[in-house]
Amino acid sequence: MNTYAIRHVAFEDLGLWTPVLTTAGRSVRYFQAGIDDLRPCLHDAPNLLVVLGGPIGVYEQDQYPFIEDELTIIRERIANNLPTIGICLGAQMIAAAMGARVYPSGVKEIGWAPVTLTDAGHQSCLQHLANESKVLHWHGDTFDLPEGATLLASTAQTPNQAFGLGNNILALQFHIEADPNLIDQWLIGHTCELAHANIEPSALRRASNQIPASLSEISTQILTQWLDQTGD
Repeated sequence: MNTYAIRHVAFEDLGLWTPVLTTAGRSVRYFQAGIDDLRPCLHDAPNLLVVLGGPIGVYEQDQYPFIEDELTIIRERIANNLPTIGICLGAQMIAAAMGARVYPSGVKEIGWAPVTLTDAGHQSCLQHLANESKVLHWHGDTFDLPEGATLLASTAQTPNQAFGLGNNILALQFHIEADPNLIDQWLIGHTCELAHANIEPSALRRASNQIPASLSEISTQILTQWLDQTGD
């Protein structure tokens, strides 16, 4: 049982999901976008592909040609109904691969806040977020809901926060995998973005320190339930 993860910046990794996967006996292999050959993500047909976040836009293919390689991989996996999760940039790539528009929202949504689940969301693996659990938001882009997708969660600022396609495709704009204990990696790595958005790292660090330890269990429950429904 193998899991491949496409990573765009080193600190945006599988985070809280790593022990879930390893405990389940799933090997994890990272591919660094722009550096590693991504073809194994297509040709090896891993049991699970996770496309992680990053500070670039899906629409910047002229600046980052590897984006088209990722979109090709995602399209192929969707066409073959292979278990695939996209987080933040990864979610935007799934939306784009399904033909939806991805674009700057005009506002940065950064910080810890809950999402509002749709009726379908309450019936999905995201049901574990129903008690106003806070998740990490860190994005300035958004996407239209792809045709055929089921909306699972929203925020006031970003109506399309999560969607699913059948049992095997999951797109999350927010970071349920992020470990609040490791927030300083994000604060350092995204220092320019924070400064531009007039967000003080110290304030975000304080908010992270107040996130309960139960987030790890919630994150585990979400991924575990989703993996169970794939039947993979």
